[in-house]
Amino acid sequence: MAIGSRLALTAALTAGLATCAPAEVGEKAGDDGAPRVVSLNPCLDAIVVEVAHPDQILALSHYNANPQSSSIPQEIARRYDVTGGTVEEIVALQPDIVLASTFMAPATRAAFDKLGVRVEAFDSPMSVEESIDQVGRLAQLIDRKTSGEALAADIRNSVSIVGAGEQRSAVLWQPGGIVPGEQQLISELLRASGFASHSARLGLGQADYLSLEQVVASPPDVLIVAGQSRAQQHPALARTDTLIAQFDPTLLYCGGPTIPRAMQRLRQIREQIS
Repeated sequence: MAIGSRLALTAALTAGLATCAPAEVGEKAGDDGAPRVVSLNPCLDAIVVEVAHPDQILALSHYNANPQSSSIPQEIARRYDVTGGTVEEIVALQPDIVLASTFMAPATRAAFDKLGVRVEAFDSPMSVEESIDQVGRLAQLIDRKTSGEALAADIRNSVSIVGAGEQRSAVLWQPGGIVPGEQQLISELLRASGFASHSARLGLGQADYLSLEQVVASPPDVLIVAGQSRAQQHPALARTDTLIAQFDPTLLYCGGPTIPRAMQRLRQIREQIS
């Protein structure tokens, strides 16, 4: 869209919103008055479909149109519309709240502010407790405290089940051949599942590259592969004494309901070497 056309549309939207009385905003929130939302972040998508009533969800992020980037099962994702994230299409949906990442472009945030659209921004949780807090905050925003508490309990229970036996060394080999740092959420889940970070022992930190040669020279007890690179599929890996287990990359980066699913898979892997 040309700059002039975009400015004209923005001005028109501004004028339209200015004529809305507060009562109209309440009326469109649903039968029980709960806020209706648009989510622009795949990790928030996963939480909102668990916590909100379906009628509250006007649209999810465009990531859910692709199974490779979706944070929720496709049979659930297909129930909802998605947006490309443009201001124009989101304002046209008339949400009460836009759920977004703190990495939203400043110009986009400024446009929403100018149009009077409420935006609630969330950081990426770096721990289980931060994720639980995020669920609680989102649930409160959309008047779904009870379902938020239920999800928080599921998350806490999934991590609190301690497996038997000593910790076994593991490498989580992510897409692109990188490994997570010790302060990442997925690393906390690995520890809770009975694994000790072998990449940390090798001196590697967040997003450091792990080569095939390093794996072969110093194999862990378990190599958890979440990528499809040539090195991650190399025949040389089969000649090591390490257990090679596949891990769904969509379980790597989000908290919320992703945590119980990730924990279930990690404990399955842990049981294979018990």
